[in-house]
Amino acid sequence: MSQQSIFGRISQLARANIHAIIDGAEDPEKMLDQMIRDYSANITEAEQAVAQTIGNLRLMEADRDEDATAARDWGSKALAASGRADQLRSSGNAGEADRLDNLAKVALERQIKAEQDATALDAQIAGQQEVVTKLRTGLDGMKNKLQDLKQRRDQLVSRQKVAQAQNQMHDAIKSIDLADPTSELSRFEEKIRREEARALGSAELAASSLDRQFAELEDAGTAIEVESRLAALKSSQSPQQ
Repeated sequence: MSQQSIFGRISQLARANIHAIIDGAEDPEKMLDQMIRDYSANITEAEQAVAQTIGNLRLMEADRDEDATAARDWGSKALAASGRADQLRSSGNAGEADRLDNLAKVALERQIKAEQDATALDAQIAGQQEVVTKLRTGLDGMKNKLQDLKQRRDQLVSRQKVAQAQNQMHDAIKSIDLADPTSELSRFEEKIRREEARALGSAELAASSLDRQFAELEDAGTAIEVESRLAALKSSQSPQQ
């Protein structure tokens, strides 16, 4: 499995998850926590993929080592068969010597095949080792991004809480301004002043009415006095009987 196929798919999945979260986000803190959970899940998936790739590499190395061991074993068998054939030929047993030489050839053919298999695996192992190195680097990068995401999450959540506190304070101040109790006191004071004015007016009206009554009383007394004096004058002027 190539680095592109592993991290490309995971990266697309991560972007899709993040975009979906951002589009439907109402609570930034919950959104960021969900992003961290999703990205952590992506890292776990990447770790499993990298582990599988490393496992495949180790199997290739084991097969290569097995082929190399087989090549050495077949080389040893070819050497033993050839040496024994030489001994038999020197002792005049040409037929058995030829059989052992043929057996040595078979062993050499198998040695060559094992060496070829080991060489082919060496090339595959080199490519797989390069892939594993890149995958490990990519995985480390994802883990570093996760740590950065967590730090930025903490910073953003802190900023959000500060902003919320400031907005609450501004809203509280605004509500205090809108419900200023001094304005109510002013209304009460105005009402009391109107009551006081009416009381003063009533008192003034009552005083003027009383003065008028006394004046009328005085006028009546004067009229009576005038009538009395007029009667007296008339009485004094009448002829004596």
